[in-house]
Amino acid sequence: MQSNNSHAFRQLRFLQVYSVALSAVVALLAWQTFFHNHNGGRFREITVERINIVEKDGTLRLVVANRERQHPGIVDGKTLPQRDRGAGLIFFNDEGDECGGFTYSGEKKSSDMGFSLDQYANDQIVQLQYEDNGQRRHYGLKMWDRSDEMPTGKLVRLHDSLKALNDTAALAATLRNLRAQGLTGQERLFIGKTDNRAVGLFIRDDRGRPRVSIGIDSGNNLIFQGYDTIGNPIQLKSNL
Repeated sequence: MQSNNSHAFRQLRFLQVYSVALSAVVALLAWQTFFHNHNGGRFREITVERINIVEKDGTLRLVVANRERQHPGIVDGKTLPQRDRGAGLIFFNDEGDECGGFTYSGEKKSSDMGFSLDQYANDQIVQLQYEDNGQRRHYGLKMWDRSDEMPTGKLVRLHDSLKALNDTAALAATLRNLRAQGLTGQERLFIGKTDNRAVGLFIRDDRGRPRVSIGIDSGNNLIFQGYDTIGNPIQLKSNL
């Protein structure tokens, strides 16, 4: 009987030692994982659907994501409703608001790519852009003017309040009025290739009206044209 008790005691003692040793190994592995995660590491390959880069206080600075998990954007500290956006990178400023990005998508019938720089508290003012819907294609550099009187947050709130009225006519009229005043952002310059296959420099005034076109059309003819404020062609002086 004493021999059996002694044998059982030795087994129990072995299990205790084994348990302590196993716990130590697990703790060591966990510590190494924690250490490597917090002190940098080297990876030959990583596969993810989204990566968030944040400051120490949690402020979002960069999102790298696929299309399904792409960030919808943040304006005035408020995350916008989920929307369809291409895969790529979205940048956020020191306050956590979206301030530009690089997105892309593409298939046989439609493809686009754009790298945008946003004005503070507003939409993009510089963009490298490529768009192709299978029938029309244009690409190049675009520049916009954005009004400080109508930042993106204010425009979004106005749009949402009008949309809640379910009055599409009132919404369209308000947007036309804001556009006429130059409050919704006006394209000022495009350098590149247009839908009608002209290549050149195209300048608009502060109301978005075409004023100067210089380039080569699809038939390799010279474009050197000015326009008045209502779109009538005017003569440009040239030393050519």
